[in-house]
Amino acid sequence: MDLLAGLRVVELGLGLAGAVCGQSFVEAGANVTRLSAEAEDGNVWLAVNDGKQRTGNPAEFDRFLSAADLVIVDRTPSGASATQGVIDEIRSDNSGVLIVSITPFGLTGPDAEFTGGDLVSFHASGMGRLLIGQVEDPKVEPPVRAAGDQSAFVAGTTAACAAMLALAGERPDGGELIDVSTQEALACMAVRELAAPAYGEPSQPRRRDGDGNGSTVSIIPASDGFVAISPREDRQWQAWLGVMGDPNWGADERFGTKADRARNWGELHPLITEWSVSHPKQWIYETAQDAHVPSFPLATPGDLLESAQLLHRGFFTEFEHPTAGPLRRPGVPYTVHRSSNGRSAGASYQSPGIIPRTGGLSGIRVLDLSWVIAGPTCTRYLAALGADVIKVETSSRADPGRASALHAILGKSKRAITLNLKQPEAVEVAHRLVAECDVVVENFATGVLDRLGLDYESLSEIRPDIVLLSASGLGRTGPDAGRVAYGTLIQCYTGFASLNGYQNTLPRVGWAWADPLCGLKMAFAIGATLRHRARTHEGAHIDFSMVESLLSTMPGPLIDHQSGRTSLGQIGNDDPEIYPHGVYACAGDDEWVAISTASPGEWEALCTIIPELIARSSDSLKIRMRDAAQIDRVITTWTSTRSAREATLTLQSAGVSAAPSPDSTELFWDAHLQERGFYANSTDMDGSNRVLPGLPWQWTSGERPVQAPASELGADTDAVLVDVLGMTDMEIAELRHTGALT
Repeated sequence: MDLLAGLRVVELGLGLAGAVCGQSFVEAGANVTRLSAEAEDGNVWLAVNDGKQRTGNPAEFDRFLSAADLVIVDRTPSGASATQGVIDEIRSDNSGVLIVSITPFGLTGPDAEFTGGDLVSFHASGMGRLLIGQVEDPKVEPPVRAAGDQSAFVAGTTAACAAMLALAGERPDGGELIDVSTQEALACMAVRELAAPAYGEPSQPRRRDGDGNGSTVSIIPASDGFVAISPREDRQWQAWLGVMGDPNWGADERFGTKADRARNWGELHPLITEWSVSHPKQWIYETAQDAHVPSFPLATPGDLLESAQLLHRGFFTEFEHPTAGPLRRPGVPYTVHRSSNGRSAGASYQSPGIIPRTGGLSGIRVLDLSWVIAGPTCTRYLAALGADVIKVETSSRADPGRASALHAILGKSKRAITLNLKQPEAVEVAHRLVAECDVVVENFATGVLDRLGLDYESLSEIRPDIVLLSASGLGRTGPDAGRVAYGTLIQCYTGFASLNGYQNTLPRVGWAWADPLCGLKMAFAIGATLRHRARTHEGAHIDFSMVESLLSTMPGPLIDHQSGRTSLGQIGNDDPEIYPHGVYACAGDDEWVAISTASPGEWEALCTIIPELIARSSDSLKIRMRDAAQIDRVITTWTSTRSAREATLTLQSAGVSAAPSPDSTELFWDAHLQERGFYANSTDMDGSNRVLPGLPWQWTSGERPVQAPASELGADTDAVLVDVLGMTDMEIAELRHTGALT
C-alpha cells in the first residue's frame, strides 16, 4: 500500500505503544525507522517491528531526526520528565517536526510522573471494571486487564490516529506536539460510561444484575466449543427459535419480549443450552446466519489462520520468524480500491461552498451514513479537527446512540439531517451532497449501497476524488462478506473474549471493545487516504473489516500457535515475566489498587514499604512466583488498611508502579484528569452545561476548534440543504411533502 509514500517517520523509545503506532504508518506505506539498539524479544514485537528500518547507532540518530516528518516518542513505563527531555532534544534538531508523545499518564497534571506499564495504565483508565462485564462475586473476580498488551495497542492506535489526522490537514507553522496519555486513551474506550456521572447516573455495578448481556449477546456451549448468538430484534428471535426447531417453550410468555428474556435469562439460558450442546459450533453459526440471526463461533488461532474469509482477503502477511521460519502475522485491516473509470479529479477540482471552520481538517466535508459506535466514533474525530460532518439519519430509525449519553459525545460538532433513503427523491439529494463532499462513511449491510445507487463506482462518477469508507464486520469481499456482525460478536469470533478473565471461568462477552477501537483505525485510514489524495488527486474506496481490525491488535496468539508455543489461556492480571503483578483489595468496598514490579528495583522498593517483605528483597523472580500466594497475602494485609489513592501515592513515591482501579464516578472527579482538561465544559443538546469526556489526545500547541453540542435529530436539515446545495424554501418543502426528509 502506497498511501503514505515519501512520509518519513521515526520511533524513539522502548515502549510497545510507540512501535504499534509506527506499524500503522508502515502498513500505509510510510518509511519508518526505529532508533534503538535493543533487540526486543517476543512474537508481539516481531509483528509490530516487521517492515521497519532500524539503527542502533547513536551517531545516525540526528540524521534521521532532522529529516523526519513525524517522530513517535514512547519511553513507557517512564513518566513525563524523561519523555519531555527527549522531546526537547528532538526540537533542537528539527523544530518543525510533528511529535506524538505516549506516556502512561500524559505530560502534564499531578500524576504525570507516575510510572506504569500495561497493567497499571489499564486499571487506571477504569476499564478493569468493565472489560468482562458483571460478575457473580466481585471479591472472587477483581477488576481485570485485557490479555495481550492491549494498553499498548490502544495507546499506539490512538497516537497513530491523532498524528495521521494532523498530517492529513493544514498544520500551523512550526512543530506541533500531540500528548497521548495511555490512561485517557483506554478510558475513551468507554465514553458512554465516562459521561454517566455528568447526567447524575451511578457507575455500573460489577455484581451481576439480571441477564448479564444475555438479551443482546450470549455465549452458549456447543458440542466442540462455544458459539455467540445475538437475536436482539424480535424477528431475529423468531428466526432463532426456528433454528432450534421451534421448541415448545418458545411460546412461553416469560420469553415473549426482549425485556422478558432479559428478566428471565436464568431460566431461558439452560433451555437454549440443552439444545446447543448437541451441535458443532460451526454448524450453529452457519445455520443461524443463513436464517439472518447474528452469530459467530468462538474461534481458535488455528481456525482463524485457516479462515476462508481472511485468506480470500489476503489479510495475513508472511514474515521470517527467527526460529520457526516463515510465519504469518495480522496484516492491514482495510483494503483500498481505486475507481475503474480511470478518472481523477484534477488539481483544480474543489468542492464549492465550504463552510469556514477552525482545525486541521477545515475545508473537508464528510457525509456520515454510519450509526451506533464505530462509524460515529470515526467521524467524531474528523469533526473535532474541523471537518464539516453531515450526519444522515431517518426519524423511523434514528441512531441508537441517541437513547443514551453516547450521542452527546459522538455527535459533537456534527450537523444532523434526516434523509429517508427509501425515497428516490432522498437518494437524489444524497447524490447531490456527495458532489459537495470529500468523504463518505457508511456501515450499511453489504449490498445496500449498491441497491441505493451509492456504491463507489456511482459515487466516483459524481465526485471523482471521493473517499468512501465502508465498514463491515468481515469486509465487503469474500465468502462471508454478507454475514451479520456486531462488535461484541466480533470480540467472540476473534478469540478476544476467550482470552480475558480468570482461569477456569467461562468466556464473557463483556464491554463493547471492538467498536471504539475500529473508530480510531477507520479515522487513520481516512486520514492516510486524504493525504494520498492531496498528492495524486485520486479518490479511493476503503473496505474496512472490523474482524481484521481487532485481530491486528492480537498478533501474539496467532504467532504463538504457529511457532508451537503453548497458549497461556486466561491469566487474569498475572504476567509470566513479572511478579508482583496484580490488583489488591483496599480499605473501601470493591476498592482495588494495581501494583506492578517490572524490575528488581521496583521489587526492592516494595519491600522497603512493607516491612514484612524486607527479608525477601533479594528474592529472584522465580522464588517470588513460587511463593506468590504467601506474598499476595502480605501485600493485601498492607493495602487493605489504606485507600487505593493512599496506597498509590505511597508506592509511586517509592518508585513502584501502581494506580487505583476506579469506577466512572471516581474517574469523573479524578484531580489529574480534571487538571489536564480531559473533561471539558460542554453545552448539551438541551442547552444545559455539562462536563463531558474529551478526546483521547491533547495538543500542547496550536489553535483547535471549540466543539459544538450534538444536534437533535434532523435539526440541521434545512440549513444543510440551503448552505451546501443552495436549495430554496419551496424546494425543501416539496421534498418534505414527498417524505424524503423524514
